[in-house]
Amino acid sequence: MNNFMKLSKIKFVVSIFLLLIIVSNLFAQTKQKVDKKQLANQVKAEFLHAWNGYKKYAWGHDDLKPLSKSYKDWYGETLLMTPVDSLDTLYLLGFKQEADATRKYITENLSFDKDVYVQNFEITIRLLGGLLSAYQMTGDKKLLALADDLGTRLLPVFDSPTGLPYKYINLKTSKTKGEVTNPAETGTLLIEFGTLAKLTKKPVFYDKAKRALVETYNRRSSIGLVGTNINVETGKWTNTDSHVSAEIDSYYEYLLKCVILFDDADCRKMWQESIKAINKYYADEVRGGLWYGHADMNTGKRTVTEYGALDAFFPAVLALSGDLDRAKRLQDSGFKMWTKHGIEPEVFDYQKQEVVHGGYPLRPEIVESTYYLYRYTGDEKYLAMGKTFFDDFVKHCRSEVGYAGLKNVVTKEKADNMQSFLFAETFKYYYLLFAPSKTLNFKKIVFNTEAHPLKKTW
Repeated sequence: MNNFMKLSKIKFVVSIFLLLIIVSNLFAQTKQKVDKKQLANQVKAEFLHAWNGYKKYAWGHDDLKPLSKSYKDWYGETLLMTPVDSLDTLYLLGFKQEADATRKYITENLSFDKDVYVQNFEITIRLLGGLLSAYQMTGDKKLLALADDLGTRLLPVFDSPTGLPYKYINLKTSKTKGEVTNPAETGTLLIEFGTLAKLTKKPVFYDKAKRALVETYNRRSSIGLVGTNINVETGKWTNTDSHVSAEIDSYYEYLLKCVILFDDADCRKMWQESIKAINKYYADEVRGGLWYGHADMNTGKRTVTEYGALDAFFPAVLALSGDLDRAKRLQDSGFKMWTKHGIEPEVFDYQKQEVVHGGYPLRPEIVESTYYLYRYTGDEKYLAMGKTFFDDFVKHCRSEVGYAGLKNVVTKEKADNMQSFLFAETFKYYYLLFAPSKTLNFKKIVFNTEAHPLKKTW
């Protein structure tokens, strides 16, 4: 045997040895038990860190700006966005004294009698959803009265020629504007308005929101897809790109969740038809992985190979529908997207494996899907996955007085924003992933898209 062959043989043996070490380490990591109790307590501590920063520098306002240690009110006047959005999470995490004080502050100070135009969708999922969930947890009728007042002020948003809601409404004058909207904003209302209808025994709330959902569905294309933007006055699509990402995402979520919460037969039919088209035209097999991309709503042709932080809710929806195989595979893809740069970008080209939009505003969706998959499978893989997400989240987003979004996940440069969904969703899903299952009866509640748990009491 010549020296070259001997050297090659040695290199081969060394390579196999190193490979075995790597595989063995990976195996050990996957088998390593995650200390759920320790992580649940860590989530609570980090929640308090952000909450105390909000209280010190932004109390009584909508959001904390964590880098400048100042505050932001969405519409120039406060609607107590963070207190309302955080209230049910405060109770779930066991901070009862803090929650009770916050609830008292809300019922004594929150007023919707304001001459401001608000975005109907955001106000519905954050404030209406938050008030209803907190009412169900506490029985405080003042919360239900606030929800009833808000829902009543929002109702004129549906007074368009098609029944599709305008994008904005003035809470005082009832004037509307914003005729070009999207399926997420027309179809993500029935969980909240429907629950309000059941609790107040005012069916008008259910009827208006359901009509908007049905009118959106009825305008799907011949192959069963909806577009990104639609005009509520003409009912015509102005953007035919179709996907499970921003501006469509929660429309699909609510088709399924309204079946579960209200046992609505129309929603069941709409979901069953929609999921067929979703799986046929969005699903994309790339290098052995499953992704969901964009397609033209009329032809089904792939438009872009993009997936991102907002799309990462879809494994949760697939799991909720019973399609665990697809849910697991899509979640694995989301994990690859996250670990590419140690935190997920807003938009990622999965074909090129490149960041398209690098921002990370503290999104919760990938954690939500991790929680659902752990609850449905019991596989500790998802605990380990959640720990990876949480460790990276703390490492890159924690700031002196709270948590800051990232301008770019590659550079990790922080942005001066900390939206209320950090408390309503991100911390909540992290906590529920690691907390004892008895913390919340997963099978008896439906989360709205802002992670406010609602239950059928009617």
